Amino acid sequence: MHPRVFSFTLQAADGAARAGVFQTPHGPLFTPVFAPVGTQGTVKAVTPRDLVDLGASLILANTYHLYLRPGDELIRGLGGLHTFMAWDGPILTDSGGFQVWSLSAINQIDDEGVTFRSHLDGSLHRLTPERSMAIQQNLGADIIMCFDECTTPFDHQYNRIALERTHRWAERCRAAWTNPDRQALFGIVQGGIYDDLRRESARTLVGMDFPGYAIGGLSVGESKEDMHRILETVTPLLPEDKPRYLMGVGTIPDLINGVARGIDIFDCALPTRVARHGAALTRQGQITIRNATYTRDPAPVEEGCDCYTCQHFSRAYLRHLINSQEILAHILLSIHNLRALIRLAGDMRAAILEGRFTSFAAETLANYHSPKDEQGEPQ
Repeated sequence: MHPRVFSFTLQAADGAARAGVFQTPHGPLFTPVFAPVGTQGTVKAVTPRDLVDLGASLILANTYHLYLRPGDELIRGLGGLHTFMAWDGPILTDSGGFQVWSLSAINQIDDEGVTFRSHLDGSLHRLTPERSMAIQQNLGADIIMCFDECTTPFDHQYNRIALERTHRWAERCRAAWTNPDRQALFGIVQGGIYDDLRRESARTLVGMDFPGYAIGGLSVGESKEDMHRILETVTPLLPEDKPRYLMGVGTIPDLINGVARGIDIFDCALPTRVARHGAALTRQGQITIRNATYTRDPAPVEEGCDCYTCQHFSRAYLRHLINSQEILAHILLSIHNLRALIRLAGDMRAAILEGRFTSFAAETLANYHSPKDEQGEPQ
């Protein structure tokens, strides 16, 4: 039995969409919930005080980056990640597996772990399931991830090899998990775009009885149809009384489609990444504020938005900041974009509780116009 401190209560459902509460040592998470990404212990261009004002309740930080700089033992010595980054709410850390796969110039994977060179200075490092767990325990996040192998989603033969390795690593992570009363360990369902592998992964991990389950290896180049099909395959196999986390997915349509298929938790660096490129997220679609069409536009980024940016500044002013290369442009657009996704999660939760999620989702998606590139890349 897992400690009640990490209990998940399902409060309502509308089709597959769920509204619940996940209890953590640093407070409850009311789901669906979107987590801003603070890769290196900070959400880019946004202070913790701003995050509170935005309604953020969960922050993601990255094991790989914090291990390399400033070091997990240093963070532990300074009171853990909550104290270090001055965030009193729940924190989630990923295992570092995705970054080893995507960022390190040279990596070599074997059954014991991964040897890789740092993207910072080329130094050689070794990451194993046990080492990933030790780093995450030093960081002290409320939710931690099993070390997994994330690979290309299009090779069935290699995905089977990676899947079996991920399951063995999950067993080793579970054995190295020493403080279940302070940290909830999530297993990560892998298997690329292949239904048979995804079903096998879900059933294997559910048999290990984790406090929650993540779905990894999506938003890495597969089609939206593949993503939706995989979610429809996996979520019915996961326990109803455990939270479900879709890793690295964060566009407005992706959140809606994920919730419609039973997902509770999301994270993505997209809102702050596109902010740094002068773009804003709205329920009508992503808009590029740097475009000349907004030169004299007195309107806020999005009518009806309650964020600080929309309540005080015009599109014309934001375009001026962008073209003047002022840091304030990144700050204000990041505030809006994060609030857009946090507000969407709250609106979906309210719709589920009131039994109107299906109509809410259909109307919102009908009014949304997708930009050409909406892939959520790591920050």
